[in-house]
Amino acid sequence: MNILETKDLLFDYSGHKVLNGVNLEIREGERHAVIGPNGAGKTTLFNVITGSYKPSSGSIKFQGREISGMKPYQLNRMGVGRSFQITSTFAKQTVFQNARMGILSKQKVRFNPFSKVDKMHKITNETNLLLEQSNLAESADMPAGLLSYGKNRALEICLALSTDPQLVMLDEPTAGISKDETKTLVELIRKLTENKTMVIIEHDMDVVFSLADRITVLHHGEVLACDAPEVIKNDPFVKQAYLGTLEV
Repeated sequence: MNILETKDLLFDYSGHKVLNGVNLEIREGERHAVIGPNGAGKTTLFNVITGSYKPSSGSIKFQGREISGMKPYQLNRMGVGRSFQITSTFAKQTVFQNARMGILSKQKVRFNPFSKVDKMHKITNETNLLLEQSNLAESADMPAGLLSYGKNRALEICLALSTDPQLVMLDEPTAGISKDETKTLVELIRKLTENKTMVIIEHDMDVVFSLADRITVLHHGEVLACDAPEVIKNDPFVKQAYLGTLEV
């Protein structure tokens, strides 16, 4: 069963077709990677699916429901979580406060001047559990802006998962971090996305081939190939367009 489908998805920017008829099928429960050279349209695809951009034409369905043109907050409430290529945590808030925002949203807690969030013990307990699962418990009281870059990437993933989404979309989560941090983050992603559907944009092929059940290759805004990692690794057209002579 597909949890997410796009059909003939087109995004035109000033006459340039950034996405040109993208057909994508994401199976429920799978880990799916989207790869391709810079400028292939990967982040634009994420932005269109998650409501940051409105598609020029085509269809996007989440759990069988048409979601084209819906707002990001609406999609989040439906069960779509997302991290960003550029870290988007709240720098002046503590790590605990960052994570708690997502938990409050999941529990449908809205602003109330007569209610003190610090007294909401269920919210506090759930936030502490999430931070423990994300290996961030020791940094709970630290402002997010003081975290190392690797820890900030972990917090970004924590925020994406704080609303307990059914579909998690991660945009280059290991970009800019060391090999040791990458290994730690990959294991964290594997643990936190267990029993969830994940779509990941990633340039590190070691990460892609270790995590993905299937891989979609974008090239010039079009799907070049979609298959299992071993098939993609040996596809001559993919090698020519993206992998080249890279040893994978």
